[in-house]
Amino acid sequence: MNHIPQIRNDNGIPTLYVKGEPFFVLGGEIHNSSASSLEYMERHVWSNLEGLNMNSLIVPLYWETIEPEEGRYQFGLLDGLIGQARKRNIHLIFLWFGLWKNSESMYVPAWMKQDTEAYFRAEKVSGEKLNTISPLCEAAVEKDAQAFSKIMAHIREIDEEESTVMIMQVENEIGLLGTACDYSPAAREAFAREIPAELAGEYGVSGDWKAAFGADAEEYFMAYHFAKAVEKITRAGQKEYPLPCYTNAWLKQYPWYAGSYPSGGPIREVHRIWKLAAPSLFTLAPDIYVPYVADVMDEYSYEGNPLFVPEVRKDAVTSSYCMYAFGKHNAIGYSPFGAEELGLPPEAVDRPPMEVMAALNIDPSAFEIEGSKEYLSRTYGLMEQMKPLYLKHRGTKHLQSWCRKSETDYGAYFRFEKYDLAVAYAPRMTAKPLGAGMVYELAENQFLIVGMMSSLTFQAKAGENVKVNFLRLEEGEIENGQWKPGRILNGDEQMALKLGDMPECLYVELYKY
Repeated sequence: MNHIPQIRNDNGIPTLYVKGEPFFVLGGEIHNSSASSLEYMERHVWSNLEGLNMNSLIVPLYWETIEPEEGRYQFGLLDGLIGQARKRNIHLIFLWFGLWKNSESMYVPAWMKQDTEAYFRAEKVSGEKLNTISPLCEAAVEKDAQAFSKIMAHIREIDEEESTVMIMQVENEIGLLGTACDYSPAAREAFAREIPAELAGEYGVSGDWKAAFGADAEEYFMAYHFAKAVEKITRAGQKEYPLPCYTNAWLKQYPWYAGSYPSGGPIREVHRIWKLAAPSLFTLAPDIYVPYVADVMDEYSYEGNPLFVPEVRKDAVTSSYCMYAFGKHNAIGYSPFGAEELGLPPEAVDRPPMEVMAALNIDPSAFEIEGSKEYLSRTYGLMEQMKPLYLKHRGTKHLQSWCRKSETDYGAYFRFEKYDLAVAYAPRMTAKPLGAGMVYELAENQFLIVGMMSSLTFQAKAGENVKVNFLRLEEGEIENGQWKPGRILNGDEQMALKLGDMPECLYVELYKY
């Protein structure tokens, strides 16, 4: 049986399988430079992750450390990272920092950086060269594909039996900043040519890029060429070891024009092009630092694009969004960025300078960590213990999930077989989660509730002249999918079902009279 990690269709839901079993990534992504030193990882990363109930870590791989001399590969750092993870029974997702990282070519080897003729840069319309190698530079893409294939072959050689490495991210927040389009000579020539036949067929248009796509031509052009480059790199690697691969998006956001965010990256508006040009990727994932995380997850989760959140804000609200990602969208996984800082005192967190956050439209509160470790650890622990129950009910009407999305979002309403449920969110509080949770309909009058910062009221169906009350209300825990009751709360506690800031579990059995 093939036990290489893979994305399988599980009752219509794309699901990561590791060693033949469903696996949900309860992860964290570390800072960009943390993995460049095994000693640093030992001293400053692994110990800080203890107590978070993580089962996975998202870790960079740097082209410049793997191929410092052209054609000569060094895998010591890669081997060491896998060894450190195995020692702690943690799975890895590697970020391939190859040609592109946050729209720039900052991690390519020195020999490539210095040869700007063979490995030419993208250019602004003025001719100014960017620190970004053009995706139309076939020589550079070919070199990246060669390096990625060597990495994948090596991972297979040392890890196929263990499956420590589950998934690969190909490049990082790809695109062009500061210009909507590449205006290098090669790009200008390609832009003036007839659009590719596959795009003409998909969109029902023809002519050169401008004639076909008008005001969107520049961004569509970059999306197509970045996607084609990523597909070539991904396919070369998967030929050696067919791990699931994805790439990630720097979100489209204010001021909304291509180039203010990386033009050509896999933002939602160009998924159609990316899906066509890069079919080897199992998903296009959002990196989310904006305040409206739940809305972004709603947008990026659709049939053909399973939700995976490799980077997300790490403040206290992240635990709420985690619960929503799995409960509402059957997520492959969830991973706050800078996870090694969750174990630090809040004043020790390394925040980007305010001018950088302002320039990149990053919400500063995304880097606040007060309380976050405890809430996220509890949520990850619940997800792990709920796994059998979750697998049974996810994707059905018997599991519903909620999350507060904005200051004017006051609650949610769910209709079950015999009862309805009104959820009211607690006011937003500093360093606390948002109202969020899941409810399992175990039988027509039995419910299991997991959540936080919410009040719940069960109601009779419209038109029924009856009242609803409790046969049984219990607090307790979920252990390996089974309910373990604690106190019976059939007294004054029944007057209001309230979930506090720390995620908790309630069992409810109802009757009508």
